[in-house]
Amino acid sequence: MSTAPVTNEATQQAVAFISRIRQRIATVVVGQDVVVERALISLFTGGHLLLQGVPGLAKTLLVSVLSKTVDLDFARIQFTIDLLPSDILGSEILDPRTNEFKILKGPVFTNLLLADEINRAAPKVQGALLEAMQERKVTIGNETFLLPAPFLVIATQNPIEQSGTFELPEAQLDRFMLCHRLDYPTPEQEKEVLRRNSSLGIRESDRGAVARTEFDILDNEPVGSSADLIAAMQAVQEVHISDVFIDHVVELVNRTRTNPALEVGCSPRAGIALLKASRARALINERDYVIPEDMYALAEDVILHRIRLNYEALADGLTGPEVLRNIMVDMGLTPATV
Repeated sequence: MSTAPVTNEATQQAVAFISRIRQRIATVVVGQDVVVERALISLFTGGHLLLQGVPGLAKTLLVSVLSKTVDLDFARIQFTIDLLPSDILGSEILDPRTNEFKILKGPVFTNLLLADEINRAAPKVQGALLEAMQERKVTIGNETFLLPAPFLVIATQNPIEQSGTFELPEAQLDRFMLCHRLDYPTPEQEKEVLRRNSSLGIRESDRGAVARTEFDILDNEPVGSSADLIAAMQAVQEVHISDVFIDHVVELVNRTRTNPALEVGCSPRAGIALLKASRARALINERDYVIPEDMYALAEDVILHRIRLNYEALADGLTGPEVLRNIMVDMGLTPATV
């Protein structure tokens, strides 16, 4: 689809910044263009992102290179069955020298938080992130602390069917603006992954050496400053949304609440997420206005993790993607129309 070039100088600078980010990520991560787009959408809107897929699809690598590409503080939490809420948020500890309690802040106090394999921890631990994700603040003891700005959670999740995983609480799933499901790379992309990996060589350490991995080639030099990120976030806010587009979003969300195959539909938060994500996607695609294609492309990532099929639909063999596609077809939203 051809689009008119953006003429606003600030928007042009934001587009150039986005291009530099994508080029840097492409030096480490092969393919995964859609995943990179979703990560940038989350970054520019402040919405949290859940990446779902089997181990080995470069989910952690992508988040690591994104943190080094943009000038952000980064922290990683490896979720395990024995993780405690205090391991994420922090805790009060007794200072033996003063015999007073002081606050030890946890890794959540950062700009970009990677919650790795989030569904391997118990629901109580997953729930510890709720306040931080929604209100951008954390309560430790009797004190409340604001989190740094920006604050973004990118979580990775293994399929529910895998051993040692827990289903995320619905309240927490709703806090994720996007939930993207990763596919395996194409044969050509996988060939390039193997080709790059075979040329990494070794890294000498102490009196020995270890084989290098993709994490060893990450460049710590960011491609832009925090001012560039703020300018990009502002440019997203300037993307035009028509009243007709808003009407379509409202209709789509409401149809999930009345569909006979769904037990749980979307809350207003889904509509807000779809608008924000569509704006960011438009900017990433060098437009200063949204189009129906943005809504169609993002609908699954915004809606599927917020709906739940009823017993009859499951018994009939229906799936969430099928129900959503039927809703969009009834609305006249199909690839042919967008």
